[in-house]
Amino acid sequence: MSATRIAAASELGVLATLRRGVQISPQIVDGMWLTLALAVLAAAGRVVVPVAVQRTIDDGILAAGGPDAGQVALLTGLAAGAVVIAGLCTAVVNVRLFRRTEAGLAALRVQAFRHVHDLSTLAQGTERRGALVSRVTSDVDTISLFVQWGGIQLLVSTLQVLVATGLMAVYSWQLTVVVWACFVPLFLVLRRAQGSVNRAYAAVRQAVGAMLGAISEAVVGAETVRAYGVARRTGRRVDAAVEHTRATQARAQLLVSSVFSSGVLVANLVLAVVVVVGTLLGVGGGLTAGQVVAFLFLVQLFTGPVQQATEILNELQNAVAGWRRVLAVLETPVDVAEADDATASPRGPAAVTLRGVRFAYPDGPEVLHGVDLELPARRKVAVVGRTGSGKTTVAKLVARLMDPTAGQVLLDGVDLRLLTLGSLRERVVLVPQEGFLFDGTVEQNVAYGLRPEPSAGAVETRARVAQAVASLGLSDWVAGLPQGLDTPVGQRGEALSAGERQLVAIARAYLAAPDLLVLDEATSAVDPAAEVRIARALDSLTSGRSTITIAHRLSTAEASDLVIVVDEGRVVEVGGHAELAAAGGVYARMHASWVAQTR
Repeated sequence: MSATRIAAASELGVLATLRRGVQISPQIVDGMWLTLALAVLAAAGRVVVPVAVQRTIDDGILAAGGPDAGQVALLTGLAAGAVVIAGLCTAVVNVRLFRRTEAGLAALRVQAFRHVHDLSTLAQGTERRGALVSRVTSDVDTISLFVQWGGIQLLVSTLQVLVATGLMAVYSWQLTVVVWACFVPLFLVLRRAQGSVNRAYAAVRQAVGAMLGAISEAVVGAETVRAYGVARRTGRRVDAAVEHTRATQARAQLLVSSVFSSGVLVANLVLAVVVVVGTLLGVGGGLTAGQVVAFLFLVQLFTGPVQQATEILNELQNAVAGWRRVLAVLETPVDVAEADDATASPRGPAAVTLRGVRFAYPDGPEVLHGVDLELPARRKVAVVGRTGSGKTTVAKLVARLMDPTAGQVLLDGVDLRLLTLGSLRERVVLVPQEGFLFDGTVEQNVAYGLRPEPSAGAVETRARVAQAVASLGLSDWVAGLPQGLDTPVGQRGEALSAGERQLVAIARAYLAAPDLLVLDEATSAVDPAAEVRIARALDSLTSGRSTITIAHRLSTAEASDLVIVVDEGRVVEVGGHAELAAAGGVYARMHASWVAQTR
């Protein structure tokens, strides 16, 4: 089976990445024409000062009849007013860009997060969780930093360079040619350096993702780290990831700094050349003193953005690298997708059929080989087999957490791929062996099973949760908790025992009221007292419902209506417990061995 993998980064070029990013987050460019108009005014306001200086020197200070104080005051006042207007325009441009950017990137985060959830567990498993989370968090932050800072600078600076070039040409086309002649080689260097900087920051984003993955694993697995005394070894892994990130970022910064230094050098060289050539032209009568001074101001307005270009290039490449990693998530095809012509599955007795089902995990051998099964509605079915036999795979296929490589899985005679995912999730619920709990209270975690969410709010929610707890015979257990239903469960349910976490998961499944329950046996890793309570709750949960249980303990198979025996990816026996135990086959041997171990 060809694996659906999340690529390290999109392979789009810089401009294509920016275009694709704007397509996904169109809010970024909403009202852009007004923003551009204001940016033009802001850029024009910056060149007012050189013109005012030239006119003040030539028409005011060096006037034919002597210094004209009134002219100087008038020109200074006009320049001050233009500068204030330009500053206000810049502030409005900043606010507009900030608002549009945050709206666009919020939409990007939501879209990327939703797409991650739409991907199958197999696709999600191709990348470490911390690295995957970094794509929706820190990688989007790099885009935000560029658009809100570098984007503004790039916009205003580009206009500033164009306006400054036009005015320089008005004063002296010869000096304008000199300025551009000095900077053209730098532009060529920057263009060649772009590819290197691009690759450097792509490596930075990957290193940051790997570092976050290593750190998150160490934090989540802190109990295991302490239990096995491997803190030093884990610390070395985290230190290595941090050091790799530091070295990668340092290499990228060194490259950018080298280019930045060349920009500073060229800018200073241009000033020296303009002073020399401008003086010579002035002596020859080609330029007035005011025009030479104004031209020097304009050169500063020209060289400033060019020097900033290297820093903007830094943020641009970092943002493009982050954008590519987010786009790579969005470009990952959803392998468990809803068909365009999918139909809702009506509620009712749930019968499951497997026809010629084959399955292989990514880059692995086939684990199911042509499985054919008929699982009747409203029956308790146990699937048993040795570890690695394929029984868990059967459960995941029935819950459509993944699709078979070949063959069909049908619910009430309809292929699961032809059903809407919403209706399928309402009818089929998988309760894993380790029920995941969210940080919150017992009540909040149980209430995740409510479908649809109660319209009356907190009062109705609590009443339905309390009713579920009572129906499952768990009222005495809840009463024994420190704060009853309001007891915090902690992150991942760590404030509760393994058995208590399963009780919360069972109550959640009860509220979901599915037609078909798929259970990865909930009593396989708990103490005997908890097992009794869980077993009683499961009896209430499964009563009258179709149930498929991945049985790790054969006591579950003994209490089932039908036993499915899976061996090396094939269904080798199907029947009732008593029938199979007397048949002398695979199940009989497994049961005899289990009985011997439990004595």
